[in-house]
Amino acid sequence: MNNDVKDFSDLEDELFEHHRFVSPKGQSLLRVDKFLMQLIENATRNKIQQAAENGNIWVNDIPVKSNYRVKPFDVVRVMLTHPPFENHIIPEDIPLDIVFEDDALLVINKPAGLVVHPGHGNYTGTLVNALAFHFDNLPMNSSERSGLVHRIDKNTSGLLVVAKTEAAMTHLAKQFEEKTSEREYIALVWGNVKDDEGTIVGNIARHAKDRMQMAVYPDGEQGKHAVTHYKVLERFGYVTLVSCKLETGRTHQIRVHMKYIGHTLFNDARYGGDLILKGTTFTKYKQFIDNCFKTLPRQALHAKTLGFEHPTTKEFLRFDTEIPSDIQECVEKWRNYAKSHSAETE
Repeated sequence: MNNDVKDFSDLEDELFEHHRFVSPKGQSLLRVDKFLMQLIENATRNKIQQAAENGNIWVNDIPVKSNYRVKPFDVVRVMLTHPPFENHIIPEDIPLDIVFEDDALLVINKPAGLVVHPGHGNYTGTLVNALAFHFDNLPMNSSERSGLVHRIDKNTSGLLVVAKTEAAMTHLAKQFEEKTSEREYIALVWGNVKDDEGTIVGNIARHAKDRMQMAVYPDGEQGKHAVTHYKVLERFGYVTLVSCKLETGRTHQIRVHMKYIGHTLFNDARYGGDLILKGTTFTKYKQFIDNCFKTLPRQALHAKTLGFEHPTTKEFLRFDTEIPSDIQECVEKWRNYAKSHSAETE
């Protein structure tokens, strides 16, 4: 062995972890550059291959070349010589819709389109950048993200609680972990939901082929336990307005669970909801759907209510928001369509 070459432990001390992925149980053999391209937004194969050439792609704590084939349970990391940009939070004067605030916490009504925290190409313009501007010394969560107790997706709107003290962070995080908090979402989904109410149970983990998606693994051998309770609010024939209450809080939980039972969220591009999944072949119907998509250019999902015990007063607080105008307008279009058409339910 060449004495000029440092051992891996020395090398790792000089590098910073930017990405970390654990391949799933069902992972088929796949080149590491292709594996990472599926997971890292805005990454080109050339950049990934160059990173591997520079010794920046590690699998199971050893640098690998781009032709390494990822197998089940491999730990794949991207290691660079500078800290992740997301660790350098630039305060930005982004307005916040604050529903409630006191010395311990604040509740925010997040608009659709606002990313919650930096990462995967979104290093500025996030909720965390806004919080850094408006508040000093917010506590860090377990992922080193200031103030955040939980999160919602970029194109989902609605309520979030932010901790202002370490004690509040600990208390609130425990409630979310122990499932004592209350979270209700409003969603418009494709299809006529058969039952007026029901419960979806199914473990959620990364999709084996499309790593930007999550998937349900009903046998329970993979992923994290997830439970969603739903209730039909209004039926429009080809789509249904539902209320979803989270018992657990997994990544994309409602989006994945509703697709799992055959009712993908309306205009959810990541899960195929931006296609016409139910309805007729008439040109006028296609035009109607296109108009709905223009009115609501995102998945039809809103975190409407949020409830939790206040970490200081121990009072149970419950907050409610209006359904945002883009969802309201889309629902109204469907309401009018259903009244004027005797659409067959499917």
